[in-house]
Amino acid sequence: MPALVDSTAPRPYRGRFAPSPTGLLHLGSAATAVLCAAAARAARGALVLRVEDLDRERVLPGAADEILDDLRWLGLAWDEGPDVGGPHAPYVQSARLPLYEAALARLEGAGHTYLCDCSRAEIARAASAPHEGDEGPRYPGTCRPHGMIARAFRRPPAVRLAIPEGEAGRVAFEDGVLGPRVEHASDRQGDFVLRRADGVFAYQLAVVVDDLAMGITHVVRGADLEASTARQVLLARLLGGVAPAFAHVPLVTGPEGARLAKRARGVSLRDQRAAGRDPRELVRAVARAYGHDVGDAPDPIAVLAACLSLARLRGRRVASEALDGLL
Repeated sequence: MPALVDSTAPRPYRGRFAPSPTGLLHLGSAATAVLCAAAARAARGALVLRVEDLDRERVLPGAADEILDDLRWLGLAWDEGPDVGGPHAPYVQSARLPLYEAALARLEGAGHTYLCDCSRAEIARAASAPHEGDEGPRYPGTCRPHGMIARAFRRPPAVRLAIPEGEAGRVAFEDGVLGPRVEHASDRQGDFVLRRADGVFAYQLAVVVDDLAMGITHVVRGADLEASTARQVLLARLLGGVAPAFAHVPLVTGPEGARLAKRARGVSLRDQRAAGRDPRELVRAVARAYGHDVGDAPDPIAVLAACLSLARLRGRRVASEALDGLL
């Protein structure tokens, strides 16, 4: 079984792109993939491709292969991944469950976990629970006093992280796009779930364990995941590792300014390919939309890498019409 924390991994740049095979790759994810690849090339580092497929109910058969095929069409190449292998295989989360079990056991042994049988409706009704955000209401800690002690559960329990109070739970990090950030890891969601009631390991745990085990040093990802960063930095610390440096790039938005919908007309790379779109032109459009002019370069990712400034992306709005060759 691979080590929980890869202490032998070299510290030179190791980035990753980690799609979920729950649908076709759309323009927003493609733009992030281009920026990931350009950042890795700019640093003369490695790019890892990892498939995040833990939520089996949402995974679509064949979607992972289609995503990889679309990324290759776009001109991307990666140094490690499910198709090319590498020293940190497997690169598919559903094949990495023993690592998540070991991480959860380590956290439990250190007294950082507890069992929770609260329903989402109960959490929302709790007097101390603030309004519901994208991930649901903030958990008020109802079950925390019980720890991991078995009791008469009303429903199968989830496992939550008992976030340390005070300074021990405070996190400071430098976002490559948004700048310096300081917050307590419990501010947004409270004690968060590590393993769901149905036994599925939560995204927050799996992504941290994988980044540590694969020696990932830098993560370029969409701004919608910025809210997870403090939790992931803290979790990496509790597991005895150091979280990657993060850069959260602006999301591609639809005509109404909302986050791009996966099923909107023309937004998938399959649609773009079927219409005869030149992938190099699409990469050039991504570069322009994010404030970098690569001209008519035959290898636009290489040119983007040479001039890439992630800090320049702060506050930028990226509309889908700037990328969609079918509009």
